[in-house]
Amino acid sequence: MTIAPESRTSPWRGLPSTVWILVAARAVNRLGAFTLPFLGVVLTVELGATLAQTGLILTLFGLATIPSRIFGGHLADRLGRRSTIVFGLIGCALAQTWIALSSSLWSAVLAVTLLGLVFEIYEPPSQATIADVTQPADRPAAYGLLGSAMAAAAVVAGVLAAALSHWNLRWLFAIDAVTCLACAILIGCALPTDTRAAGNEEPATRTAAWRDRRLLILLLSGTVFAALYMQLILGLPLTLIERNLPTASIGILLTVSALTLIAGQRLLHTTRLRTLDDFTCMTIGYVLLAIGLFANGHAHNLPVFLAATVIWSLGDLLLLGRYYTIVSAIAPDHARGRYLAVFGISWGIASTVAPLTVTQLLDTTGPAGLWTTAALAAVVLAALQPTIRRQLS
Repeated sequence: MTIAPESRTSPWRGLPSTVWILVAARAVNRLGAFTLPFLGVVLTVELGATLAQTGLILTLFGLATIPSRIFGGHLADRLGRRSTIVFGLIGCALAQTWIALSSSLWSAVLAVTLLGLVFEIYEPPSQATIADVTQPADRPAAYGLLGSAMAAAAVVAGVLAAALSHWNLRWLFAIDAVTCLACAILIGCALPTDTRAAGNEEPATRTAAWRDRRLLILLLSGTVFAALYMQLILGLPLTLIERNLPTASIGILLTVSALTLIAGQRLLHTTRLRTLDDFTCMTIGYVLLAIGLFANGHAHNLPVFLAATVIWSLGDLLLLGRYYTIVSAIAPDHARGRYLAVFGISWGIASTVAPLTVTQLLDTTGPAGLWTTAALAAVVLAALQPTIRRQLS
């Protein structure tokens, strides 16, 4: 399948109402998703787990999110988008409630495992819904809107976490459960009724996603990108500590990143970017990402970190939506959820690998080595985009 260059991108106001409903619901859900940073604290302080046990439990959670996303993609194509999103959110609410009520470590382990198994179910149907209701030229803007809303909600969630963390930490999980239910109710009431019939696909197509060489190429490339993104999330706070900067600086940098993503959405509507194909935009995105990552490794004060954050955030702006746009373009309509789910495994792999690479590189090479290595990986991905375009075409 040839992926045509984009010739038109609608402004946000031209996006279907379904996209806005989904974005609003996911933002509400993201506001409550400030519990994960406190999960380790609950396990160690309140339930008596050792640091080693806590590390294993959190690793178990990360591994459980991989089949969660695959299951979500399967359900999205078989059961329907809306039903799958609601099912996943209710599952998250139940797991969060279980964690809040756990009085023993083993009970918490089972609850955390359940949370991992349901945590990513709603991602593939959410992404597939956007692809279902938008034209290919509008998808970068639609996915960008979702990413911007999630980034903005994450900043507000961090403020809420700081304000509420003096409570009993179990209340945070209860609040998250409530936001999951609120999101499920909004989705269930406002999204269009599922119309996909389970029997319309041929049995051979059930494994077609794993046999599609184009998708596997995107999965490999996307996994490297996700690892770079997770290195930013995990490595930036540690780098600030290494540079003897206040820990509050990370909140400032994340806020600037979110604001850059939101303000930068206007760039997607400019004539110059609208006439570029996806792979050219991704090449530019990886170059910007590489510059920002390299600057992280050589920054020693907050202003330089702020400048680096703006640069790598602009790179993310061009990359995040494009990947989902390309995956949606190569996927058959009846298997779009599964294609997006397979591609989404990249984030589960990255979440498992990134903590190891960040800590090892920081320990052995320092911030300069960590971020120079990451920048080189981004440069390689930029150079590979013409080859990937030929392989997918």
